[in-house]
Amino acid sequence: MSNNKVVENNKVENVNAESGRWGVLFDLDGVLIDSEREYTRIWERINKEFPTDVPNLAERIKGTTLENILKTYYPDAEIRKKVEKRLLEEEGNMVYDYCPGARELLEDLRSNGVPVALFTSSNEIKMEHLYHDIPGIKGYFDVIITGDMVSRSKPDPEGYLRAARELGLIDGRWVVVEDALQGVKAGEASGGKVLGVAGTLPAEVLAPHCTRVVASLEEVDANLLHKMINNS
Repeated sequence: MSNNKVVENNKVENVNAESGRWGVLFDLDGVLIDSEREYTRIWERINKEFPTDVPNLAERIKGTTLENILKTYYPDAEIRKKVEKRLLEEEGNMVYDYCPGARELLEDLRSNGVPVALFTSSNEIKMEHLYHDIPGIKGYFDVIITGDMVSRSKPDPEGYLRAARELGLIDGRWVVVEDALQGVKAGEASGGKVLGVAGTLPAEVLAPHCTRVVASLEEVDANLLHKMINNS
């Protein structure tokens, strides 16, 4: 990809030149695939079946790993097993598809040679389901970090920092694309730029932790992300 270029205002720039290398780090649910609303309904059902007495549990846990959710909200080992079993059953019935503008943005980044990573709190079981439903999605990413591969959940930046490191990015020259509060906080803590995608949460909730907020990825292309990196 070292010879790929991006054209911006009739100026051609080598996006992978070592002095200016930059990349994009994506969250998955609610950013690239249209699943957040269904997950909210799933966790509302689980919380009703296995009460935690935690208000708005479905909102609190967005962006965090299953391991972290189980450890934090289900202290009883037997209940944890039942909750995990129920979640896997519910996920098995989900059908995944792209969010508006997501595939087009991934194509644009690939055609311009921009390094791209995915960091998701999802585990490998869910990811295999995703690859089955959307066979081509895996090929868009140079690096994929799942919840099984990190020790600290969002809002800790561990996953995004690992993704950036594996892409060979330095000095905060990356854009994190997120839709959840825990996620934009993780992106902010990573030291990169943060693009918030409203919908899962209102723009005003995300904005304090973002460089920019959009209503949909339909508003985003490689040039816009490049401008964010260069503060232009």
